[in-house]
Amino acid sequence: MNEYEFLIKEEKEAERIDKFLSEAIGDLSRSFLQKLLKEQQVMVNEKPVKANYRLRTGDRIRVCVPPCEELNIEPENIPLDILYEDEDLLVINKPKGMVVHPSAGHTSHTLVNGVLYHCQGNLSGINGVLRPGIVHRIDKDTTGALVICKNDLVHRELAEQLKEHTIKRRYRAIVLGNFKEEEGTVEGPIGRHPVDRKKMAINYKNGKDAVTHYRVLERFGNYSYIECRLETGRTHQIRVHMTSIGHPLLGDLVYAPSQKNGFHLQGQTLHAQILGFYHPVQKKYMEFEAPLPDYFVKLLKNLRNR
Repeated sequence: MNEYEFLIKEEKEAERIDKFLSEAIGDLSRSFLQKLLKEQQVMVNEKPVKANYRLRTGDRIRVCVPPCEELNIEPENIPLDILYEDEDLLVINKPKGMVVHPSAGHTSHTLVNGVLYHCQGNLSGINGVLRPGIVHRIDKDTTGALVICKNDLVHRELAEQLKEHTIKRRYRAIVLGNFKEEEGTVEGPIGRHPVDRKKMAINYKNGKDAVTHYRVLERFGNYSYIECRLETGRTHQIRVHMTSIGHPLLGDLVYAPSQKNGFHLQGQTLHAQILGFYHPVQKKYMEFEAPLPDYFVKLLKNLRNR
């Protein structure tokens, strides 16, 4: 069983405990921490509290993370496009249409199923039974580079790099509209949409800080080809931020349901092209590039020839 302990300082006074812990323990999701709170695995001054408990200066928090459950997800022999692999981690180029990790009612044909088969079960267990090895994820219809951890030490250190915003992540996207400027930055906290719980939104009340830098690479009249650099890694961050400035992603029918195009796309046109991080065991910076998928290359050619 892993344990974490914290002493609350004055600047954290009145903050919700689930929010505090999700930021303090970067390798545990907020939903998983809320589960621990409900199961009374989180103690404040030796007493269990609820997820909405407001912190007080001097509070002593102890978090007990029980051992991982025995994995109940079946390994599947799914072909993986591996960009790099060693005994501690692997970097995969995820294809379009593949879900990263299982969820309730969806426990097969995910990236995790394929990775379990490839790694013969040797994956980190920090993020729980449904997400072995997963430090960060990308959406089902987003393609590109993703790192998978084979042990808890590497998982913890990469999660810390994510928390400190030192992992390099650059995306390529095609968005609607033509930018006035060549580059810019979008800032706005991202949280659950207040009405549609399946969507994220700019949420100043409950959202987490999010920063996206973008640069225009090519212009195609009603469309723009851009590079996005993430400072933070919130759910649907690029999709929400680009929509918020009037440039939703081409093909994204969740955040721009009324868009019409003749390209017959499967979801948003978004690719995680560059992933760079400091290898926790080899003690050196490593950077990987996932080539643009065929559909993306063909779409760019089509736009250039219009």
